Amino acid sequence: MKSHIFLSLLLTVSLGINAQTISDFSNVYTPEVPANITICGQTINLDPIDRFERFDREIASLAYTHGTTMLIIKRANRFFPEIAPILKRNGIPSDMLYLACVESSLNPRAYSPAKAAGFWQFIPSTAKEYGLEVNDEIDERYNLEKATAAACRYFKKSYAKYGDWPSVMAAFNGGMTRVSTELDKQMANSSLDLYLVEETTRYPYRIMAMKQIMENPAAYGFNLREDQLYQPRKYKVVEVSGPIESWPAWAKSQGINYSILREENPWIRSKSLTNKTGKTYRVRIPTPESRSRSKIGLNTYNPKWVGK
Repeated sequence: MKSHIFLSLLLTVSLGINAQTISDFSNVYTPEVPANITICGQTINLDPIDRFERFDREIASLAYTHGTTMLIIKRANRFFPEIAPILKRNGIPSDMLYLACVESSLNPRAYSPAKAAGFWQFIPSTAKEYGLEVNDEIDERYNLEKATAAACRYFKKSYAKYGDWPSVMAAFNGGMTRVSTELDKQMANSSLDLYLVEETTRYPYRIMAMKQIMENPAAYGFNLREDQLYQPRKYKVVEVSGPIESWPAWAKSQGINYSILREENPWIRSKSLTNKTGKTYRVRIPTPESRSRSKIGLNTYNPKWVGK
């Protein structure tokens, strides 16, 4: 017993800390796991131990990754008002908003080592399969409106195959071929009952955990003011149907600079546009009010995102 006390004192001295410092650490609480969670209208029972532990891992990870989760909530206030109506028009459950949060953290510039890009993280081949233009000058994976519509087409095709939204989520991460093959080989009806590579196994649970936190962030320690949420932009739209010799010069003619042009239209990937086919592109020019924190106004998508 004395040796244990001596070792503790030795460690304390060697690290340059004292007993009072050790006791000053903040308490750490594990988030509660509900008995069930509803996602896309489906109720998922979390009583099975494997499901409980998988959800527990994701809710703890998101709750204590404070900076990233807080930033996602702020960005959601800007982007959900645009994404949600597109999902609704295409008959996709609004809970699929949380898939975008998991995929890209709602980072408009998101790009992965696997060359997946944009909010929905399409790889080039899948993007082209679902109607998006991807080349050195234009990459519509970064066009929020077009990429979301493409994601909806993927979700509808996948749901028609599985009739199960967690399986749609897993397929979006691991591919329909892999999920379909494993459902057959493992004689299962849902991806939640499959043994898959860890990333794909975790994926639906991470989306469910993201929804759990974002529906009531204050319960998980996230307290934001209304003025700290990122605000939706207002734009005028200029149609471009021909070549653009210089996007920087074009931006200047519209009263903005090239940096703002690219930030608001990240699908533009070059300083010029050849456009030999005469395709029409819709370029967003943010209004002056949208470029000013003091003038943009305050709009809160979900009142629960704002602390009391």
